Amino acid sequence: MTSHTPDCIQHGRRRLALALPLLACGLVVPSVQAKADVHQSSRILMGTRVDLTLQGNGSAVALAAATTAAFTEMNRLADMMSRYRVANALNAINLMAGLQPVPVPPELLRVLLMARQAGQASGGAFDTTVGSLRDWDFSPEHPSIATARQIAAQLSLVDQKRGLLIDERAGTAYLTKRGMRLDLGGIAKLPILQAGLRQLQSRGVSNAMINGGGDVLVMGRLNGRPWRVGLRDPRQPSQLLGVVSLTQGFVAASGDYERFVMQGGKRLHHILDPKTGYPSTGPHGVTLISEQLELINGLGAALMVAGGDAGRTRIGRTPGIDALIVDADRSLWLSAGMAQRITRG
Repeated sequence: MTSHTPDCIQHGRRRLALALPLLACGLVVPSVQAKADVHQSSRILMGTRVDLTLQGNGSAVALAAATTAAFTEMNRLADMMSRYRVANALNAINLMAGLQPVPVPPELLRVLLMARQAGQASGGAFDTTVGSLRDWDFSPEHPSIATARQIAAQLSLVDQKRGLLIDERAGTAYLTKRGMRLDLGGIAKLPILQAGLRQLQSRGVSNAMINGGGDVLVMGRLNGRPWRVGLRDPRQPSQLLGVVSLTQGFVAASGDYERFVMQGGKRLHHILDPKTGYPSTGPHGVTLISEQLELINGLGAALMVAGGDAGRTRIGRTPGIDALIVDADRSLWLSAGMAQRITRG
């Protein structure tokens, strides 16, 4: 559950980008017909490409200004919550582990509270303290595979339930053991993208899509029709399972195909099991749709760890979530809501 993901597409000219599909690490957003009132922009944030597509009656200058405001806010929050930034609040928590609580900004406090809730709801399958397993590195520039000895030495530090103390009244967070580290990669991205969407709303934009490396947020419509989001098949990431139409909500994808290293012909991916310290061995991929961020934030990674049976049970007893799961045996399961939503091509 780390925050860096490889780019899935190269940045091209704006006109060309409007004519081509937008590929995300877990989803595919079909091509957008270029029109004068459509504004599109892309930047690299959180180690992945983030695409904004807006449509409105305002001037091109106003849409561009709204886009700039959204990216500025998302970049601010990404810097705050990245474990790769040395001088931020997250790393202050890591540095002060076992020493003292650290004051944190409200935005980070909200994400930490979400992480705590996700951990409790999943029975520990989601755990931000997997950041303590510091010898795994799935970046393409310098990949690293942790040894059994390293994992054994660090696994006792993975314990969000007892090891992360949050004082809401004081606005502080505290890791109880020296060497513990937080990694918010599995929980911070959706709130960061949501903050960008809110910036657009505050500037009068009512039709927008934000596509950020496996997570898509939409509001309103495009050319008078719902936004169409293609769902990538985890078994064959170059192909689609189908398309869903949305006017509001979140689409979040997690998969073992996003970031991985190979060892002895085996794919070792970036979603770590907090109980073993090794990559999860559950589903190949999970895609979730909801209008409520709190219902799905962190859930994809949790289900990758907990397994397909646990995932189907969890989705079945949680109203407001539609899901697809490609299990470890490559079988496909759709919730009743997802089966109604998805259109197969």
